[in-house]
Amino acid sequence: MPSMLEISPEQVESQKLYSEMGLTDAEFIKIKNILGRRPNYTETGLFSVMWSEHCSYKNSKPLLAKFPTKAPHVLQGPGEGAGIIDIGDEQAVVFKIESHNHPSAVEPYQGAATGVGGIIRDVFSMGARPIALLNSLRFGSLENSRVRYLFEEVVRGIAGYGNCVGVPTVGGEVQFDDAYEGNPLVNAMCVGLIDHKDIQKGIAAGIGNTVMYVGAKTGRDGIHGATFASEELSEEAESKRPSVQVGDPFMEKLLIEACLEVIHHDALVGMQDMGAAGLTSSASEMASKAGTGIEMNLDLIPQRELNMTPYEMMLSESQERMLLVIEKGREKEIQQVFEKYELEAVAVGEVIEERRFRLTHQGEVAADVPVDSLAEDAPVYHQPSAVPGYYQEFQAMETYRPNVIDATETLKALLQQPTIASKEWVYDQYDSMVQTNTVILPGSDAAVVRVRGTKKALAMTTDCNSRYIYLDPETGGQIAVAEAARNIVCSGARPLGLTDGLNFGSPENPEIFWQMEKSVEGMSGACEALGTPVISGNVSLYNESFGKAIYPTPIVGMVGLIEDTDHITRSDFQAEGDLIYVIGEADASFGGSELQGLLEGRYFGKAPAIDLDVEKGRQQRLLAAIKSGVVKSAHDLSEGGLAVALAESLFANELGCDVSLEGDLVEELFAETQSRFLISVDPAHKDSIEQMLPDAYQIGIVTADGTMKVEHNGTNVINEQTEALKDAWKGAIPCLVKSKA
Repeated sequence: MPSMLEISPEQVESQKLYSEMGLTDAEFIKIKNILGRRPNYTETGLFSVMWSEHCSYKNSKPLLAKFPTKAPHVLQGPGEGAGIIDIGDEQAVVFKIESHNHPSAVEPYQGAATGVGGIIRDVFSMGARPIALLNSLRFGSLENSRVRYLFEEVVRGIAGYGNCVGVPTVGGEVQFDDAYEGNPLVNAMCVGLIDHKDIQKGIAAGIGNTVMYVGAKTGRDGIHGATFASEELSEEAESKRPSVQVGDPFMEKLLIEACLEVIHHDALVGMQDMGAAGLTSSASEMASKAGTGIEMNLDLIPQRELNMTPYEMMLSESQERMLLVIEKGREKEIQQVFEKYELEAVAVGEVIEERRFRLTHQGEVAADVPVDSLAEDAPVYHQPSAVPGYYQEFQAMETYRPNVIDATETLKALLQQPTIASKEWVYDQYDSMVQTNTVILPGSDAAVVRVRGTKKALAMTTDCNSRYIYLDPETGGQIAVAEAARNIVCSGARPLGLTDGLNFGSPENPEIFWQMEKSVEGMSGACEALGTPVISGNVSLYNESFGKAIYPTPIVGMVGLIEDTDHITRSDFQAEGDLIYVIGEADASFGGSELQGLLEGRYFGKAPAIDLDVEKGRQQRLLAAIKSGVVKSAHDLSEGGLAVALAESLFANELGCDVSLEGDLVEELFAETQSRFLISVDPAHKDSIEQMLPDAYQIGIVTADGTMKVEHNGTNVINEQTEALKDAWKGAIPCLVKSKA
């Protein structure tokens, strides 16, 4: 094949080179119509990455429009690097979640590391200081040696980047299911703080202003990363290894400080991260948003490799790079800031009035296309939707009722399920205390980070039970939002809003598109009911391997505000003699449950039902009770039901409990009925709590004897040392990781 420089527009068309870049025949015809001619090789590359699903959301845009995105406290919704929510006192919280699934499947260490680096840049590109990182991870069974390798390397990559860049990793979730065996999910979330006056936008405004490239040099890593993320993983995935970028957290740390210093310069007009599609996306999007054009001289781009072509420079996804627009004539002031941090800051182009995206290279025009055609005019597909046969089959089933013979052995087995078991092996590798603002460490319902210099704190979590969504996407979507809000409330915070990471299989499969459609409808309904607008997010499609899609996994990253640090509430029991209450009655909710997986080895039937009005009422009443000072601990009932929540509440302080239950034993202990909480209360507040929480009923008392005792209708059904349960829970993942089977 001739070199890129020698490939003619005729060859691009006749040899269908555009299809190798991920463009369809119809899309290529559309590009020819836009340009009034055939695109050259570089221009074809520009369109291929900007029109990829990863950058254009061409299959998901119609669904994303369903999300509620506005509220009085939302300062910036979707469309910028990250969303922004007001937290009072002229301060705001900035946050977003992003996926790095395909790169992590091929090169797990760098895939995960650069996912962390990229999401941090999205947050500080808005002018915010990153204060916390979270993640949401999915893997196949740890009994599989390849899965163990991916799991260990992804965790190592997150730790390797996060720990060095100086942003604490404070929370997250890890779940394990066979559905993710060939296609792990690696979603990274970053939370930042900002003063209202410092908010930046990624715009290229002001005709004649200078376009400035800052940060690391451009190499050949990550070329076509956006396209790679928009196709199914296959046998050829290994050959995509060059598409995975390599990160440098120490340079990122310098870049954060330099950019946060530059935002105080009135010479700065706009700033954006060079993320997916690198220079192409940042430059074209900044111009399109401002209603301007951009002209760049690619000879001026800092390059770390020889003889890079325009195509390579524009499509590279090398890390730790930002694009700035600076008032003309003030370049030196900005360059001096970056020089202080030993970073490159080079003028590479200018803002032009004509709404064109024009690139020159070695004295010739390498590309000249309408700027909006890249950023705004990607095709939008309304894919057909079809109800899957499995869903109809599950809905027609009788209610599943598990048969449990020994409650103690079942509890022990559940505590050792990797999705429930302690994730200490994971978060022990993360620095969660750097910046010294972390109040509640990983392992609780939600992490809590204080807002320095105030009485405020931020609670944050990531959540999604994909098994429920597989069984019933609409109900499961509602539960994902509700459970995230439950975790926030249990920490003493008011949920503010969310960012979503929508991970699905191929949208071209009508049954997968139906899953997407229904999940989004469910999430939107819960967002409306709970007052948590969607302020940012990411869509990752084509998460399939060997023709099999992952479970639909729309991750919810949620942030809440604790108005006074005195309201911070822990999830574990605090003291002997405290009364134990459950909010909400149990029912036979076992479809998609951990118990069903344990006993049957698969998930089927109906997902747990949820009533959003009940959910909202309980959350509001519990938060009011927490703020009034009568709640000692609060924990939501989720995977494994009440038995698992009770055991988890004992572990931190190695306490015991004396609990008495009535009704159906298996439902009471193990059902995953929604909208339920486990709380502990000082006996002095017994009357107050029962008045404030009409749905709460006392089931027992916290003891100091280190034994979990549960009786049912007068018969002892669990009598086990807390230490033995804790050992089973803590040892499960380290044991599986070490196994070499």
